[in-house]
Amino acid sequence: MTHATEDVLARLGVAVPEILLPAAAVDPTKWAVIACDQHTSEPDYWHRVAGIVADAPSTLRMIFPEVYLNDGDADSRIERIQQTMHDYLSTGVFRAPLQSMVLTHRSTPHVARRRGLLVALDLDRYDYRPGARALIRASEATIVDRLPPRVRVRSGAPLELPHVLVLIDDPDDSLFCGLDHASLPELYSAELMLDGGTVSGYQLGPDEQAHVARSLDALHSGGARETSFLFAVGDGNHSLATAKQVWEQTKRSLTGDTSGHPGRYALVELVNVYDPGLRFEPIHRHVRSAISDLDAWIAALAQAMDATVRECGADQMMEDIHDNPTTIGFVARNRQGVFVLHNEQQLAVTALQEALDQIDGIDVDYIHGSETATALGRDQGVALLLPAFDERLLFTTVANDGVLPRKAFSLGEAEEKRYYFEARRVF
Repeated sequence: MTHATEDVLARLGVAVPEILLPAAAVDPTKWAVIACDQHTSEPDYWHRVAGIVADAPSTLRMIFPEVYLNDGDADSRIERIQQTMHDYLSTGVFRAPLQSMVLTHRSTPHVARRRGLLVALDLDRYDYRPGARALIRASEATIVDRLPPRVRVRSGAPLELPHVLVLIDDPDDSLFCGLDHASLPELYSAELMLDGGTVSGYQLGPDEQAHVARSLDALHSGGARETSFLFAVGDGNHSLATAKQVWEQTKRSLTGDTSGHPGRYALVELVNVYDPGLRFEPIHRHVRSAISDLDAWIAALAQAMDATVRECGADQMMEDIHDNPTTIGFVARNRQGVFVLHNEQQLAVTALQEALDQIDGIDVDYIHGSETATALGRDQGVALLLPAFDERLLFTTVANDGVLPRKAFSLGEAEEKRYYFEARRVF
């Protein structure tokens, strides 16, 4: 890769990562496991993962599944994680390091292909705070209280394993259309456990990496440079925020130029927000608290959202949510209907979350799938069903409003989340 390409990438907060992949003798299906922040209320899922992995080398031994965060054994678990990383580095579990971007193809039970590109992003160019003007920004609110256990895992760990998906706004598909996997060396191809589909990785050469630099530079040049940003974190906001915090702590002990320090960067997968294989799914709300006066509660919520309430049948409710992005459905026992926002410029998820945040003492759960949410609302409390999130609004909303509320959308179903496969040294 030429110095000119390196300079362009550096200006855009991007570097070519040094990738670690499992050795040929490692079973890739047992090696790759789903992101640690998935199935957090399903310990049985993680028990099944452990059963599949058994004694084989696996990324399972290098992550802290969040389902176990409150088990009381965090210190010993983190010690085992970091020791496993050292052991794998010294016993031939990994191949020799590879300095390259990697094109990824992922299939799932829901989509034939989702394209991604593994790169390293400069944490000095990233800011997760609301209203940040950085080149790399969070797409949704970061809950700082969730960071300490993640920081403890990353602090002192020699490796990072990425599950962060970072989005680019590329309606013409200029980046990925210039990367032909058929002409690239295949690095790996694996079946993913528990309905995860498949994943393949392809090594980019100097010409392809120069194309990446040109494409990203053109995308960034398309906006007003003082307000535009290039990257929005779609999945893994808290993981990237953790990397940022650890880097800020590390940086305080360093002197001189830090551009070559591996801890300054984080390994992420870039995905085009318009990729046909990337599905934006709404995350519904279920108010589990007992509501003594449902009519008064619904009226108060409508007032807080500046919305009109209309009761209707279940089929009509779902049709309205599908057809109108400013409509929010509700289900409470044998009643259902819709809230219709008066402000057609406001995102439904923003209006709803801001209104719920104003209500003291309610217990809100975040639900994937309209059928699940509806069933919960029939049983107790109130289910609030959101319309699909329009991916075309993501970058303009973050640019204009700072960040989206927490749980604004999900990138596909749980089994479509990123599986750990690649690693990178950070210390």
